[in-house]
Amino acid sequence: MTASMLYRERFAMVCGSMRIHPLAPSVALLLCLGIVCAHSVAHAQSAASGATASAGPAAARLDPLLLSTPAAARAHWGVSMVDAATGATLYARNDAQLLEPASNAKLFTTSTALALLGPSFTMATRVVAEGEVDAAGTLHGTLRLVGGADPTMSGRVYPYAGHTDRSNPPLAALDALAAQVLASGIRAVDGNVLADDTLFPDERYGSGWGWDDLQWEYGAPVSALVINDNVRYLTIAPGASAGMPVTASWLPEISQASGTAGAAVTASGSGVFADNLDITAVTTPAGTAPALGVARPPTGGALRVYGSLAAGGAPVHLAITLEDPAQFGARAFAGALATAGVAVRGQSLAVHRAPVDTQSFTAETHTPVPLLALPPAATSLDGWTPASTAGAATRIVAARRSVPLSDIVTVTNKVSQNLHAELLLRLLGRAEGADGAAAGGARVVRGFMTTQVNLAPEDFLLYDGSGLSTKDLVTPRALTTLLRYSTTQPWGPVLRNSLPSSGVDGTLSGRFPALRGRVQAKTGTLGEVDALSGFLTTDSGRLVIFSILCNDYPGTGSRQVIDTLLQAAASSF
Repeated sequence: MTASMLYRERFAMVCGSMRIHPLAPSVALLLCLGIVCAHSVAHAQSAASGATASAGPAAARLDPLLLSTPAAARAHWGVSMVDAATGATLYARNDAQLLEPASNAKLFTTSTALALLGPSFTMATRVVAEGEVDAAGTLHGTLRLVGGADPTMSGRVYPYAGHTDRSNPPLAALDALAAQVLASGIRAVDGNVLADDTLFPDERYGSGWGWDDLQWEYGAPVSALVINDNVRYLTIAPGASAGMPVTASWLPEISQASGTAGAAVTASGSGVFADNLDITAVTTPAGTAPALGVARPPTGGALRVYGSLAAGGAPVHLAITLEDPAQFGARAFAGALATAGVAVRGQSLAVHRAPVDTQSFTAETHTPVPLLALPPAATSLDGWTPASTAGAATRIVAARRSVPLSDIVTVTNKVSQNLHAELLLRLLGRAEGADGAAAGGARVVRGFMTTQVNLAPEDFLLYDGSGLSTKDLVTPRALTTLLRYSTTQPWGPVLRNSLPSSGVDGTLSGRFPALRGRVQAKTGTLGEVDALSGFLTTDSGRLVIFSILCNDYPGTGSRQVIDTLLQAAASSF
């Protein structure tokens, strides 16, 4: 049983595909009407801005596929197919229409990162001793774990080797850092252990993310200190016999975190730690159908586990997000230090940096950042130091470096890892002179896309780096223009090889068996959105760059339409 099989609580009214939080009925109705009108106007304006429609044999063959079912006919489609060598349009249907891209938005983020940071860029996590170490090995001061936005601080295998997120111990990176601390001569910390994620401001969630996504791994909070993709694994098993409560266990196990510290620290939140569970689920007789629910209130707090599991049935394995990754990291690192033989006498605390930007996200992101460096001027951000350590007697006593960005981008695109894309967005902002906020990163992406790729500014509106935001809008022609641009760049092969390959790996491992290895494309799924953009090698050997975006198609039938359309294109060009 997987997370998709669970009942998910939704304390919201639904208006089309938009979620409206509980309001007075009249207010909710007005909001729904406003959303419908705005949605319709957006489609109409985009369609009037130059959307094209193909004619000829290809159109005669492909057009009917977009109307093949009543649901397909009601949906909104945008398609662009161009010749990779010449850029000539082979087929287009509403290619200038703004549509939600879902995870196809990652193509903008990862392309910009490869271009501006470079495939060899790395991230570093450091441990800084602040204070003097006496002859007995006692640090009289603070031991600070400094996050550098390294997404590889997990049990995942690099380079990409499939879905390996649970292949190694989730805290192995912290264990290795703790061993380095001991090797540096520190045997005790007569002060606090701090987990510092101030490389970025404390903005854990993207604009337009659905609150009911935030407990699951694809909605993991963003932080400069990343611990196991900012999730913990929860196993829920039936009791020994009917009537008994279910049992639950965490991996990794960790005790309740202590809190936060520092001048710019926000409230810590409760976090999902140890036994912070509200379990009411019971065991039912063997053979009965499981009916398990897991939910966390939007405001945070205990994770509710309710419903039932059948006696003798299989346990349920879930990945549940950390509400405060730095807070969790502080406690986990203190535990790793103790295991390594370093005694900690103070508290385990998190240090955050409060956001200071008061502009609206939309206003800020529509002012592109003048790009500082093309090609990349640096291969890391190692020169950055937390402001809170200024003037202190400090030294680095442990450090860990990530794999190259090329390997990180491959995992990001192959498995559609949202957190990794969000980290890259914020790193782009830091590298180009912004403060690491999401809006600053979005400005960098906009600057690169408009000045280097030559995309029309009105062809894309991005509110995050992963595509989880329901506010994101792009045109199919923007995606094919970007992908064709990538074929002219030295980093282009890295981007193309990072995409899932049909019938081979990633999110396309089970699709297009008849086109095995001939489709390299980024998938995208979010609610009633289905998207696929990438490269197709046709039956004649022609390389076609394509983007297919489908919005407002309930259920899963849109995937079959997309696959049929692309298979037809393979034999048409």
